[in-house]
Amino acid sequence: MQHILQGSLAVLVEGEASALIAQVQDFETRSIQEPKKEAALRGSKEGFVESLRTNTTMIRRRIIHKDLKLESFTTGKYTQTDVALVYVQGLADEKVLDQVREKLSGIETDSVIDSAYIEEWIEGNSFSLFSQIQNTERPDIVTASLLEGKVAIITNGSPFALILPITFWSGLQSVDDYFERFIFVLLTRTIRYIMTFISFALPAIYVALSTFHPEMVPSYLMIGISTARESSPFPTVIEVFLMLFVFDALQEAGVHLPNQLGPVVSILGALVIGQAAVEAGIISTPIIIVVSLTGVAAYSIPRYSASLPFRIIRYLFLFITGLLGFVGFAFGIIFLMIHMVMLESFGRPYLYPIAPFDGKRIKDIVIRYPIWTRNGRNKKGRQK
Repeated sequence: MQHILQGSLAVLVEGEASALIAQVQDFETRSIQEPKKEAALRGSKEGFVESLRTNTTMIRRRIIHKDLKLESFTTGKYTQTDVALVYVQGLADEKVLDQVREKLSGIETDSVIDSAYIEEWIEGNSFSLFSQIQNTERPDIVTASLLEGKVAIITNGSPFALILPITFWSGLQSVDDYFERFIFVLLTRTIRYIMTFISFALPAIYVALSTFHPEMVPSYLMIGISTARESSPFPTVIEVFLMLFVFDALQEAGVHLPNQLGPVVSILGALVIGQAAVEAGIISTPIIIVVSLTGVAAYSIPRYSASLPFRIIRYLFLFITGLLGFVGFAFGIIFLMIHMVMLESFGRPYLYPIAPFDGKRIKDIVIRYPIWTRNGRNKKGRQK
């Protein structure tokens, strides 16, 4: 009955207790297109679609080996959604596989509409700001992850595959990091790490310096900041909070508006509101600079899902720094690091290979060494 409801053909023969099932489904599916969420300057232009079989075919076309395994699961009482567990036998950790199989089999829900439903069911700590499962719509990223010993979950009806286990550094890696020369990638990753810190720490640092520790700022610079804030009726922390809130509101409005109107509304809204607030004396000019730089830094994070935690963390840091200055900022950093050190993704520490330290893995995860060094070959071997 389940196969017939999914569009298959059942052949019944008189006198036989078994039926023959033929997959003759011919559903309308979206053609393979370039991923919009994870565009790359160089590399494959293929992206996953909503068809499970098409997605698994794209992976099999890239990994032509008998050890590539696919295990089928069905989840959702009413939706009966097909889910494929993909891994390379011999590379994937058997403990992780057993854990994933157990969690997939234990999903008890009426419906599974998208892979996001499965993500929330199987991740270890759902209350953490940081996701322990990576989602992607690029087959080449899934292929590279499988060859690194990771596991992928593909859901019928969803163009996003799930990859696990992951680390914090996975969210800061771009697909172009492995298609460009490693020297340039070393520079771009360094800039990306610095901008990630700025994306959540700069507003809090500005509040701490201008309110609690003005002696740490050069006198001529502090005089300029104080002069710009003379007409402002609000404390610095309130100014920063208001502008961050307006910035996030404009960003959210731009996402949900039509493609033609979204960028226009975001740009015009930021320009008009920012200029009007400064001219009216409600917001000082340095606040606009700080909030703008914070927004640009957040956009430097290549994966959208990886940037979401820092949008909340910047408000938490702003609140505690507005109360205690740099003492509160230090406490925030300490508690953030403790949480990230304790966090795990299916048995793998979230800050691995920094904590615990693994020098061999650092040259691929944190920085990017030449590909031939990760394969264990030296320069002489490459020339041969």
